[in-house]
Amino acid sequence: MAAFGHTFPFYAGPKTTFPMDTTLAIIITIFLTALVTFIIILPGIRGKMRLFWLLRVVTSLFIGAVILAVNFSSEWSVGQVSTNTSYKAFSSQWISADIGLQVGLRGVNITLTGTPVQQLNETINYNEEFTWRLGENYAEEYARALEKGLPDPVLYLAEKFTPNSPCGLHGQYRLAGHYTSAILWVAFLCWLLANVMLSMPVLVYGGLMLLATGIFQLLGLLFFSMATSLAPPCPLCLGTATLHTHRGPAFWITLTTGLLCVLLGLAMGVAHRIQPHRLKIFFNHSVGENPGLEWNPEKGGLLSPRYQSTAESPEPQDIPLSEASSKGCCEKEHPSVPAQAL
Repeated sequence: MAAFGHTFPFYAGPKTTFPMDTTLAIIITIFLTALVTFIIILPGIRGKMRLFWLLRVVTSLFIGAVILAVNFSSEWSVGQVSTNTSYKAFSSQWISADIGLQVGLRGVNITLTGTPVQQLNETINYNEEFTWRLGENYAEEYARALEKGLPDPVLYLAEKFTPNSPCGLHGQYRLAGHYTSAILWVAFLCWLLANVMLSMPVLVYGGLMLLATGIFQLLGLLFFSMATSLAPPCPLCLGTATLHTHRGPAFWITLTTGLLCVLLGLAMGVAHRIQPHRLKIFFNHSVGENPGLEWNPEKGGLLSPRYQSTAESPEPQDIPLSEASSKGCCEKEHPSVPAQAL
């Protein structure tokens, strides 16, 4: 250990970190690319339909991006504190640092940033992730962190979420994460079905699927809140301060999006009852090019009002004939008899 200055081995240098989660960056890039693509083809849409179409596309892409992003986000419960704390195990040296904790549906993320970053001849800037998603073992990741020799504050917070910790945080957040993630995937499926149905002449069912999308998001929030509130909060003491967690941005943006979906679904249901024609115009389903055709799902498709009235009325209808045709018919029915000489 003399080569390491009689201390536990640490990183040789600062780790190169991406400014944001790579999964979130991929999701945002995909939806932004789709939005740019729709904007490019926007000039090809004529009239007021251009504004309606843009509003529908932006709203739909926003809802889908939020559902996917919060599923992979690590900011469901967050907390941050500035404190003076020990830096290395079995060392009396202290540092001044900002310590952050982000708890997501798939694990925890712990950050340690020195104030200033350069202290004790080292760069104090750590960003460590510990996951409990399916196929991952949190205890093994924590054991590898001990072998690395991570700073003491990072190991302290990570130890609170281990399965053997008396705090019980691992069981609460792991259970809440698994089931909330599953519910959000169902909400994402409902969002896909809503988009398919809204592009077809079944707007009322599209509105119902949009309503189901919001309901499943709210159910996920309800389950997450209940599962993480079963046990009393565990104190997280770091040096001279205590770290407290609260609901993060992912929780509140999911709540906002869920309420938005519920309101849009209810609004579509009311509009379908009161002003169905205006609803069809908004979704570009009105047959404005041929006003003589109208959609009648009970009859099986597009019917002309003339044939529709004929089909609805079983009584025979009098069809007027021209004068010439009527004379011809009369002559055929009553042929003229030549006069005979007496």
